[in-house]
Amino acid sequence: MPTDVPIIDTMIGFPASDRKQVYKFLAPSLRDKESQEDFKMPAQYMFKDVPAEIADGVDPVAVTLHNMDTYGVAKGMVNVGNPDREAPRRAVRDFPDRFIPCFDLDPRGGMETVRKLRELHDEFGIRAVTAFPAGSQTAINAAPYYPIYATCVELDLPIFITVGVPGPRVPLEPQKVEYLDEVCWFFPELRIVMRHGAEPWQDLAVKLMLKWPNLHYSTSAFAPKHYPRAIIDYANTRGADKVMYAGYFPAGLTYERIASELPNVPLKDEVWPKFLNENASRVLGL
Repeated sequence: MPTDVPIIDTMIGFPASDRKQVYKFLAPSLRDKESQEDFKMPAQYMFKDVPAEIADGVDPVAVTLHNMDTYGVAKGMVNVGNPDREAPRRAVRDFPDRFIPCFDLDPRGGMETVRKLRELHDEFGIRAVTAFPAGSQTAINAAPYYPIYATCVELDLPIFITVGVPGPRVPLEPQKVEYLDEVCWFFPELRIVMRHGAEPWQDLAVKLMLKWPNLHYSTSAFAPKHYPRAIIDYANTRGADKVMYAGYFPAGLTYERIASELPNVPLKDEVWPKFLNENASRVLGL
């Protein structure tokens, strides 16, 4: 792994003093006792070293920047779509060279969501849209997403979509990887980036990336030692331009753990710059 490549992290956030508030949007869908009462984050059972909450009065932007500086992360993509969370918007305004604005949306809002997308594009210059289909219980190929996809094509924005079995204990059906085939067929201009592993359909994810030129993959929510083997093999062969780095700080992974494991990922020398920087830079239009 090279040490002189400025890393672009396509999934980063800011620590909170009450992590449970960050995930309150998902609370109505959680039915088991652990998720409702015990977990600070809804996929906590999957992560052994979830980053700690911060004390009241600590600046979350400063904490994230410190981690980025320590571990060689030049830019991070953050969600500015929630007006209740001040840190991402402040970070984008105060450090435009470090933070890439995106909009994490719920498609069930219909045209109100489309209007908000356009407003955020005008106000913040968002470079991407992100979506969590299992969180909204809206399948990747369902009608509510189609106005979003069309608007992304019009504004030349990629969309990052969580696919595969979700970590939170909600139904997986909305995130079946096979649904991407229809979307890629109907919107061939739309740049799509898969998030959160695509497991257990990682082989299908590779097959679809071979089929569709604008379909990509990011490594979000996986500790580097757990990156799917099919994805590593694909990146080292025909998929060098398709796979990009994404972390999961502070949701589930510390940068310390990521940095300790990332150099052991068996990528070819010529693939590393693409994985760490060039593919994200191209897809995001940086």
